[in-house]
Amino acid sequence: MAADNDNLSDGLFVADEERNPLRAAAQGARPTLPKRFYETAAVGESADGFAVLLDGKTVKTPGRRPLATPWRELSAALAAEWAAQGERLDPTAMPLTRLANSAIDGVAERMAEVAADIVKYAGSDLVSYRAGEPAGLAEAQAQAWDPLVAFAKDRLRAPLAATEGVMFVAQPPEVAAAVAQAVEAYAGADAGAPFRLAALHAMTTLTGSCVIALAVAQRVIELEAAWAAAHVDENHQMKAWGADEEALQRRARRFDEMRAAAAIAAASASA
Repeated sequence: MAADNDNLSDGLFVADEERNPLRAAAQGARPTLPKRFYETAAVGESADGFAVLLDGKTVKTPGRRPLATPWRELSAALAAEWAAQGERLDPTAMPLTRLANSAIDGVAERMAEVAADIVKYAGSDLVSYRAGEPAGLAEAQAQAWDPLVAFAKDRLRAPLAATEGVMFVAQPPEVAAAVAQAVEAYAGADAGAPFRLAALHAMTTLTGSCVIALAVAQRVIELEAAWAAAHVDENHQMKAWGADEEALQRRARRFDEMRAAAAIAAASASA
């Protein structure tokens, strides 16, 4: 079943750049999801790198740019998302495509803005705010976060200050500068820069920590450990009071996004 897919993103992935450059593809779906119109999803080489092909035709982003990346491995993962779709296309089941769309349509034109937004998190990073009590929570935070604080100090040259409770703690001026340098160095200046920066921003916002995001990007911490570190407080509450099934479902959806971002970081690192 061949089809013209020039407009395949219209109404499926909707541009939303004004609210957030990393939400250039909104996650909501139509009340009635569009029918699948293609048989095969594959990867082909193009002037833009490795493009995702549906029945041999290049997929377009909401901004009508080719859905292509510099890395075959990543483009193959994108094609796998399209291949896994059923009779109807569900964009909520395509977190990697959403993030790639954002990198191509949003981040590529707003690199400095996105990088600056990541650096802002250094001023109030999750790992800087500790609980004084109960003792079990304080111990769990220390176990998960102390290695990340050490990573920030030793690898990023960002000596984070910490505090107990919710009182704001001002970070030393060298922290923001060091994080900004780390973000710039990680993003690079090649064709993969928008993808790396999009992934780093996504991991930062999902965890509330640019330190956790940089640790994943630099392969200092595994994805699952990073996700657990970002949810120490929530896990402690669930252990004490029981699990909230709706909250767990929301977390699972966010983890899909985190895994997509980590996949971009991994593809870049292995290239």
